[in-house]
This record gives sequence, C-alpha cells and structure tokens, in this order.
Amino acid sequence: MAESITYVRDHFLEAEKPPTSDSSIIGWIRKNLFASAKDSVLSIVALLALVYFLPGLINWLFVSAVWTGSDRTACLTVDQGGQLPAGWNGACWAYVGDRFVQFMFGSYPRDELWRPLLVVAMFVGLLIPFLMPKMPRKGLNALLLLIVLPVVAFFLLLGGVFGLRPVETSLWGGLMVTLIISFVGIAISLPAGILLALGRRSTMPILKTVCVAFIELIRGVPLITVLFMASVLLPLFLEPGNNIDKFLRALIGVSIFASAYMAEVIRGGLQAIPKGQYEAADALGLNYFHKMTFVVLPQAIKLVIPGIVNTFIGMFKDTSLVTIISMYDLLGIVKASFGDSAWITPVTPLTGLIFAGFTFWIFCFGMSRYSAFVERRLDTNHKR
Repeated sequence: MAESITYVRDHFLEAEKPPTSDSSIIGWIRKNLFASAKDSVLSIVALLALVYFLPGLINWLFVSAVWTGSDRTACLTVDQGGQLPAGWNGACWAYVGDRFVQFMFGSYPRDELWRPLLVVAMFVGLLIPFLMPKMPRKGLNALLLLIVLPVVAFFLLLGGVFGLRPVETSLWGGLMVTLIISFVGIAISLPAGILLALGRRSTMPILKTVCVAFIELIRGVPLITVLFMASVLLPLFLEPGNNIDKFLRALIGVSIFASAYMAEVIRGGLQAIPKGQYEAADALGLNYFHKMTFVVLPQAIKLVIPGIVNTFIGMFKDTSLVTIISMYDLLGIVKASFGDSAWITPVTPLTGLIFAGFTFWIFCFGMSRYSAFVERRLDTNHKR
C-alpha cells in the first residue's frame, strides 16, 4: 500500500508583513528614541531644546536676514517713521553675496576667472565618474584625475605659458586654495602613507628605521610648526635667489604631515590582517609585490576606510592653518574681510563665519557619506 504524502506542502507560504510596531513611524520612534528611560529623557530634552532655539535661529538666519544690498546700511533696520536706524537685522547675507567671488577665488584677477572655473569643471567632470563604482575605464579615469589634471591645472592657474597671463600664487585664495591643498594632500598622502606603513613593517633595519624616524618626527609636532618651518626656515638653507614658491611649500608641508598620520592608519589595517593570509600568499608562490598588491593591502585598506576618511577630513579642515604663511584659504579670507569698512556691522562676522562653517560642513559631510557608501559596498561579511 502506497504511503500517503498529503502532509507534504507543495508550495511556499507567502511572506508575512512585518509587525506594525517595526514598520510604522510610531514603531521607529519607539525603537530609536524611546527604547529606554534614559533614551526617553534625552529625546525629550533634545526636542525641548529644538523647540526653544530653532524658531529664533530660523528667524535670524532666514526670515529677518537681509539678502540684497551694496553696503552695511542694507543690514540696518529703521523705526516706524522710516528715518532713524533702530538696530540691526538678522544675518547679513548681502555681505556674503557681495564678497562671494572673493571668498571663492581670493584676489585672482576677475578677467581671468574663466581659468579656475575651467579647472573646477574638469575636476567635477573627472571626479563624478571616478566615484561611481559601475563606470568603466577606472584606470584611465584615475590617471586623468590624479596625474593629468594637476599638471594641467598648475599651468592653467599659474599662467606664463601658451599666452596665458601670469598669476602669482599670492593672489590665490578662498575656497580655491582650500580645495587645491586638500586635493593634493589627499592624492599624495595615501600612496605615501602606504609606502611608509610597509616600510615600518619591513624586515630591513635601515628602511624600517628611516620610516619610523620620519613618522614619529612628523607626528610629534603640530601642523602649524611644519608650515612655519617650510615658510621661514627652509629658505635659510637655500642659495640666495633659489627660493621655493610659498604655495608650493604649503602643499609639501601639508602632504608630509598627512602622510605620517596616514601611515599609522594603514599600519593598523596591516596588523589586523590574520597571519594566515600572508602564509596563504606565500604558499601560492607570490612575491612580495604581488602579495601586498593583490592579497594584503586590499583587505587592510577596506578595514581602515573610516580612519582614512577621518584623516582626509581633518586635513581638509587643517588647511585653514596656511594663514601662518600668509596664504588665505576660505576661513582666512572670510576673517580678513571683517575689516572692510563698507561692511562693518555687528552681524557681519557671525554671518561670514556661518557661511564658512557651512561650506566646510558640506564637503566634510559629503566625504563622510561617501565613506559610508564604500563601506557598505565592500562589506562582504555574512549577516545573520
């Protein structure tokens, strides 16, 4: 007699909907804001602080702010009769609008602004496909972005060739200087940091000693000291008339400083790789170069992406220290504009600093979000 198999299911059950408490807005609030008594107290305090401060902040920044005007009088309020000044309005965005070009490019000649704008267009055009994982020809894109573009930008911005008008680096300033220094620092510090980290872990005593001495020496002094030495002390060791451009000194100083910190970040990733990975690469007959390039470094860099991006963000913000050598980045040129008699008001400094701070935040937040995206994409761990 054949055995009955009627108890065997011949199709899968449809997936049930998640509990309402997890999928609804109320469930998300309960889980993330009021999961415990401490979370509830902190959430309520934060909410009350927002209710108390946010309306006044929005009013000062946007509602009562002045958006147009040609001088400081635009930011004045008047009494009911419209005659006498009665005080000051909110944020004076008219001042930011009037000085916007200066904040972006410093004292770069206004009739030559097409040159930095062209560099920005080329940078954005190469950076966007470089950051998109599925775009083809990554090698060519990286070559154009990291090698060709800096050379082209150097001659285009500095001039003196191909009929371009020479523009001294002392006229450069604003966000342009911030981006140039940070981009060059990033492009140099990452490969230099990798080489220093590998040298520090080398079995060759001389190479290891040199790398350790370099890293510890640079990490033992603040960036402002490195910039001061590059600006003041370096010319003393050069022959008269053989001076290095001040902006180039800043680029070298920032790149050297960031390389030392990057080396320690990469070294942490190398130490986190299990010894079995090294032994497996040796068992396959790979030489040192292939072992590091194809087995060890990809895993190490993936582990320390947060540390790498944190170093990049810190370096981006530290570009403000170039004011020590009379180079004015975004923050430096905003602070220098406070002395303009046409815009001296009680609200001008705060407005300028908010603008500079928000600009820095946009770039830092963008790097942070892209870092999180890369981490998620490279996460190959098996999730439960």
